[in-house]
Amino acid sequence: MTHEIPQGHSAPAHREADEAIRKEEADRLKKIYQERKRSDPSLNQERIADLCGWSGQSVVSQYMNAKIGLNLPALLKFASILAFDPAEVSPRLVEQLSLADPAKQQAPGHAQAPSDRHIALDPIEVWDDETPLGPDEVEIPFFQEVEVSAGTGSAVMLETNGRKLRFGKRTLQRKNVDPSTAGCVPVKGNSMEPVLPDGSTVGVNTDAKSVVDGKMYALDHDGLLRVKLLYRLPGGGIRLRSYNAAEYPDEHYDSAYWSEHIRIIGQVFWYSVLL
Repeated sequence: MTHEIPQGHSAPAHREADEAIRKEEADRLKKIYQERKRSDPSLNQERIADLCGWSGQSVVSQYMNAKIGLNLPALLKFASILAFDPAEVSPRLVEQLSLADPAKQQAPGHAQAPSDRHIALDPIEVWDDETPLGPDEVEIPFFQEVEVSAGTGSAVMLETNGRKLRFGKRTLQRKNVDPSTAGCVPVKGNSMEPVLPDGSTVGVNTDAKSVVDGKMYALDHDGLLRVKLLYRLPGGGIRLRSYNAAEYPDEHYDSAYWSEHIRIIGQVFWYSVLL
């Protein structure tokens, strides 16, 4: 006797699997939030909602309790504010960063979300020279006139009007950043979207110039300041990669061009996104 395989059960099973994944992601997100809140009691769901541009605390609560499933824009907003690698919460959503070019989705070394917690949770504000430092704070110059090209490019102008960004000493110590050799600059262009939209700010550690595959660096490319992911190539060459791979394909340079035309300014250790 032949028995037919019962039909109609795969859909409920699939929904249950999706719900389980959504619950796991929400639990990871909530755990990170609780850890951050212990170190910064002023961090609450209302504040997160305000920073994300959402209508109120209930939206944050629904994400953290799996009432609303995480999506990529929401994940990146949480990662920016709570200072975590998006892959820690949702590897499946991080994969969507390369979906604009499906051929690269499973390619080795394709662009992933930034790792090592580039983003600092400490409240960041712009100050001038007259504002006294707190006991646990250090200042890093903000080069307002420096334009970093993440797209078509613009001239490098290394000028500052005295404005600074304040970081917690522990934040920089965790990243092994010496404030005397670091600076913050704005980013222009859309080549690093969705991680670094136009108008983002990056912190650059000029002591960190060795190429680590997949890390983000500020570069001087024939007089243009650019922010790219770097990958080493055999023979001393280099690959420059953008998150927006659909519009900005990988750039490959041999060692001769690399040594003559491109200079590493430093590794990006922090970024801030205005959402």
